Amino acid sequence: MPAPEEHAPILKATGLTRRFGPRRAVHSVDLGLEAGDFLTILGPNGAGKSTLLKMLACAIRPTAGSLALFGLDPRVAPDPVKRRLALIAHAGYLYGGLGARENLIFYGRLYDVAQPARRADAMLEEVGLSDRAGDPVHTLSHGMRQRLAIARALIHDPDLVLLDEPYTGLDRQASRTLREILRTVRGRGRTVVMVTHHLEEGLEAGTRVAIMTRGRIAWEAPAAGLSRDTLARRYHEVVEQETS
Repeated sequence: MPAPEEHAPILKATGLTRRFGPRRAVHSVDLGLEAGDFLTILGPNGAGKSTLLKMLACAIRPTAGSLALFGLDPRVAPDPVKRRLALIAHAGYLYGGLGARENLIFYGRLYDVAQPARRADAMLEEVGLSDRAGDPVHTLSHGMRQRLAIARALIHDPDLVLLDEPYTGLDRQASRTLREILRTVRGRGRTVVMVTHHLEEGLEAGTRVAIMTRGRIAWEAPAAGLSRDTLARRYHEVVEQETS
């Protein structure tokens, strides 16, 4: 197995491109992220955001370009790469017939988490589901299942967290829980990439903000000092310019 490069960035993408037949969903994207970076990617529907995220999560392969995660090529060393990342998307990947705690213990064992039962209890506490630990997942509300899915994705304390429109469909409590968890993840020095339509949440959480249109990163800036109104104005300017 190839050894990771010493002092390699958490994520480095060069010319990342993905085609679906004649359609080019992502075009020549360059990204570089270090430990502790939190990149928020905004953009209209069809901009290629979710496709880019799936490539970063090693769920689909790029048509062209290169991707290195933790200094490793995921095509050559997929297992050690995937064990250090998490994808939070619309699919919860939960087993409805198992209890909430059982689901977390199961995934903890898959990732070789030390003391998976203790880790499961800690995550249930973090997402506010300790009192429903033994309840089958199919009996939980949608918001509760979303919170449990977040706990499942983070059970192994990943170094890279990828989020695809994480606030969509969340109730108020689940949204508040997600914001708190993201602050905790960022405080631990983890690296995060979040795709969202929510300008306010994205700006609040991120250290960097990017706008994606027509499959490419059209604009990027540090989040510090950037107001919501300025970001909203810039977003509409970029999108209008790129789609005119």
